[in-house]
Amino acid sequence: MRLLFLGDVVGRSGRNAVIERLPKLRERWKLDLVVINGENAAGGFGITEAIYDDLLSAGCDAVTLGNHSFDQREALVFIERAERLIRPVNFPKGTPGRGAALVEARNGARVLVVNVMGQVFMGQALDDPFRAADAEIEACPLGEGCDAIVVDFHAEATSEKQAFGHFADGRASLVVGTHTHTPTADHRILPGGTAYMSDAGMCGDYDSCLGMKKEEPIHRFLRKLPSGRFEPADGEASLSGVAVELDGRGLATKVAPVRIGGGLSEALPGFWE
Repeated sequence: MRLLFLGDVVGRSGRNAVIERLPKLRERWKLDLVVINGENAAGGFGITEAIYDDLLSAGCDAVTLGNHSFDQREALVFIERAERLIRPVNFPKGTPGRGAALVEARNGARVLVVNVMGQVFMGQALDDPFRAADAEIEACPLGEGCDAIVVDFHAEATSEKQAFGHFADGRASLVVGTHTHTPTADHRILPGGTAYMSDAGMCGDYDSCLGMKKEEPIHRFLRKLPSGRFEPADGEASLSGVAVELDGRGLATKVAPVRIGGGLSEALPGFWE
């Protein structure tokens, strides 16, 4: 089984890159499942129903979110009917939407997709991410309730992400970090067979500060005061993520970073060529 995870889509540039490139990648790499983090897809803050539909139409099977899940107010409503839109599972009880979804891959496999948000440096008092995600994995265990499990750990601290990767090792197919918008070089298969990467990076213009036009962030660092709004950079976007191949048990046999186009040096999963 082959799956692709793409990191945070930032603004129009990131959306256009996904919509243009993903259909060809699905065909070229014979992908069974594609998961995308879409929490910054609408002007850099949140997601709309139209954008969610566009990502699905481009070939995405599930869209995960994070701390910007509800920056667009319409998300509070449409997330209830968007069965493949997944917000952090450790949001408080009563939060609209779902923190996990069982998705059918193109090869017929049942894939549990879980979104969870870290606590370290995130500035929001959410429930324990380890226990919240663990409950979903235990309720639908790999090899019994599903054929694969993908966990998007949306967090700032690499220590927290790495700890969760080891915590879920052997019980998840892939644990991948999002939120920092910068791809890490630590992609690997953990001892128990779980593919891991601390951060998938972003799908956006890297001639920027985390996908935003450079001038305002620089001003705020220099002056300690805002001079305007953060706006998504609109240059050519790079697609960033991670590609994984699984065995019949739902554990990883191969993992590789994906970086395509834009300002980043390209990295492609050559084992699929």
